[in-house]
Amino acid sequence: MLVNATEMLKKAKAGHYAVGQFNINNLEWTKAILQTAQELNSPVILGVSEGAGKYMTGYKTVVGMVNGMMEELNITVPVALHLDHGSYDGCLKCVEAGFSSIMFDGSHYPIDENVAKTKELVKIVAEHNMSLEAEVGSIGGEEDGVVGMGECADPEECKRVADLGINFLAAGIGNIHGKYPANWQGLSFETLDAIQKLTGDMPLVLHGGTGIPADMIKKAISLGVSKINVNTECQLAFAEATRKYIEEGKDQQGKGYDPRKLLAPGAEAIKATVKEKMELFGSVNKA
Repeated sequence: MLVNATEMLKKAKAGHYAVGQFNINNLEWTKAILQTAQELNSPVILGVSEGAGKYMTGYKTVVGMVNGMMEELNITVPVALHLDHGSYDGCLKCVEAGFSSIMFDGSHYPIDENVAKTKELVKIVAEHNMSLEAEVGSIGGEEDGVVGMGECADPEECKRVADLGINFLAAGIGNIHGKYPANWQGLSFETLDAIQKLTGDMPLVLHGGTGIPADMIKKAISLGVSKINVNTECQLAFAEATRKYIEEGKDQQGKGYDPRKLLAPGAEAIKATVKEKMELFGSVNKA
């Protein structure tokens, strides 16, 4: 049964480790991540972006697939199904569809509007026993060919949003989505430290976990980061394994064209990536 992410992240914050959010794109992705979490006895958060939700035909399909899969695979570790970077309307749709957690990304609104909308959602999720992530300071990344460097959130604004009754907070600390450019300045631990001092026990979220060096990840965890989002890294691993399979002509041997065979190496590559991350984050055997 799906759980909200509040409990698992409180435990992570207290225990100085982080729970990974791994974004899902289809059945193979979901299955690989759930199986790895169960195998490593680790809590896990399945992230669904609005685009991926649409691709999978809608949030109800996603909820049905995840619930069915957890039952059929006998998944006993804590699993949260979480909307990633949701719009206000997207959040409401996921509440209705049966997600157990949502992220409202109001970082592009003026702070007062971000606060007002977040406040509304705090009330709504409380009625449904869901968890809510909010964002302050936008996360950089490539948009329309321009790579934004990722801005640092204002710690005072972070405190304003943290005090609204949300469950965890994503704050920009120079992190970006996708591959990091060669001239990336690294994470601003100064900002993270200042945010942590003002937000206390609130679990903090690090977006754009792909490509951040392991020592920086560990330092971020020591400064209160309890949830780390990974997406691009699984996609790259999946693509590479699939490319290799086809380049080696395996799709032309016997029934190698069967999608179950064709997608198997990619699914294994996702599992290996998830395992590596769970070990780095320290969530193994924390279920």
